[in-house]
Amino acid sequence: MLISRAPVRISFFGGGTDYPEYFLQHGGSVLATAIDKFSYVTASPFLSHLFDYSVRVSYRKVELVKTISEMEHRVFRECLKFCELDKDIELHNVADLPAFTGLGSSSAFTVSLLHALHSFKGEFVRPIDLAYEAIYVERHLVQDKVGCQDQLMAAVGGFNVVEFRTEEDIMVNRVPISPDRLAEFEAHIFIVFTGIKRKAANVVEKQLKRVGDNTEILKEMRKMVDKGWDILTSNQSLTAFGELLHQAWLAKRSLDTGISNAEIDEIYRLGIDAGALGGKLLGAGAGGFMLFFAPPEVHSQLQSVFINHQILSVKINAPGSQIIFS
Repeated sequence: MLISRAPVRISFFGGGTDYPEYFLQHGGSVLATAIDKFSYVTASPFLSHLFDYSVRVSYRKVELVKTISEMEHRVFRECLKFCELDKDIELHNVADLPAFTGLGSSSAFTVSLLHALHSFKGEFVRPIDLAYEAIYVERHLVQDKVGCQDQLMAAVGGFNVVEFRTEEDIMVNRVPISPDRLAEFEAHIFIVFTGIKRKAANVVEKQLKRVGDNTEILKEMRKMVDKGWDILTSNQSLTAFGELLHQAWLAKRSLDTGISNAEIDEIYRLGIDAGALGGKLLGAGAGGFMLFFAPPEVHSQLQSVFINHQILSVKINAPGSQIIFS
């Protein structure tokens, strides 16, 4: 048996520019970090000729199938086909966080699954190639309307600026930040669950239809990636990062009316009133986790304000996909 894991991520700037529908024309980039919350896949061999099925997969349900084409779960099915495995394997998926919450958990699962399948076959795949494979599986085999940052962050981990040129030409630049600066930055992060789950595809579809109308806004959002990098790698106060994050949220919110709603706006207002410098809804929008950037001394006030909400504590700069047991 072997166990793989891949991290989810939080994205600060540039979200929306990581879709080929945008970056193939204009280029794209994001500033994001992997966090210490993971999607896990176990892969075990079994003697399928002794059973009346060839492959077993377990997630929210259990599927026992004789042929891969019978499998309902699209990502399990397409990854098994992609890796040319059709018998004698049992797979199980668990995760630290629920799906549909804006942290890229779907892509973390895809990356973790591909890593497990390659390792099951005795194959080594570079992290960047795991990301490219996950993008191909999700966009072209499963045919989901997804961006390309989640797969990169799940595969390579770390705290990065990721630049998108094509689906097979993506540059990862580690943020050159000292341990002390990183710790100071991490201490400002405060994440609240809105209580709303949503499928990103439902939100993204509307946004992609408006890419042409939103080109100038997306260009400004991409410029914030460079500004964020400059703040992090200089001696500037991190207050500037929080204020920039506030501007990024206003820009993101303006992309489509479905990104926010009255409930989300109220959560954001409460956080700002409690002392947060800025924040944003993580992921495509319409629900999931709200990130606030706030001085550590106001976190107790934020905890009081959000006493009826789930608060997520995280460590940033987490490692990318790994085989943690074999």
